[in-house]
Amino acid sequence: MIAIRELHGIAEFGQVMDLFEEIWHFDPDSRPITVELMRAMSHAGNYVAGAFDGAGRMVGASVGFFSSRSTLHSHITGATAGHGIGFELKLHQRRWALERGLDRVTWTYDPLVRRNAHFNLAKLGARPQEYLPGFYGVMADAINQGDESDRVLASWPLSAPHVESLVRREPYQRPLPVDAEVALADEDGRPVVCATQARTLLVAVPENIEAMRTVDPGAAKAWRLAVREVLGGLLAEGGQVTAFHGKAFYVVERPSLGTASRSERV
Repeated sequence: MIAIRELHGIAEFGQVMDLFEEIWHFDPDSRPITVELMRAMSHAGNYVAGAFDGAGRMVGASVGFFSSRSTLHSHITGATAGHGIGFELKLHQRRWALERGLDRVTWTYDPLVRRNAHFNLAKLGARPQEYLPGFYGVMADAINQGDESDRVLASWPLSAPHVESLVRREPYQRPLPVDAEVALADEDGRPVVCATQARTLLVAVPENIEAMRTVDPGAAKAWRLAVREVLGGLLAEGGQVTAFHGKAFYVVERPSLGTASRSERV
């Protein structure tokens, strides 16, 4: 049984830092949050929450701050693997925001990480709004391993019908248009940009970018640049990401046909 509650004490914030360090193994000079900052944020009424297992051990935590009159920005959320802790944290965050009259939660995530894209889009119903190249600079933690920190800004409309269905754990999936075509393919682990005039586009991401950074950093770099070009370019042109298909592809609807990309191996 997982219990989630807001945090207010220095000792609890220390547990959050220990948990995040266990997950990310941050470089000492690049920690995204500190005990002191969590203390200040909590005191000012922002969102700092922890998830605890039946033995009272912290197994997840989330920190967020108000970014506008109607939006909470979730700065960092981490949880131990399994048991649906991340989903439960998001549900708690949603209830917290709605109780305060907010209608949206935003956060950034690495668009190359498949499981995060699937979780954010397919399980929660968030939608990418903006592609942010090099958002945090070069990151030195164990997961990012010096990769460029491109991020997508995800927006979670808390009361949208599809979100309400998903938080009730009811399946929600838009059918893939029959005329959808691949704009970025995965061929033998390498990204291939494809020429297409289709209105609905599929943008692949690698199966395991975190492992790839270690075993084939050249391929990881190629994926970063290809996704930046294709997904980032489509979002900049006004394209809308409507789903994450087959746990492998972003589904993007572009507003106009535009100019077809050249086909090349990146």
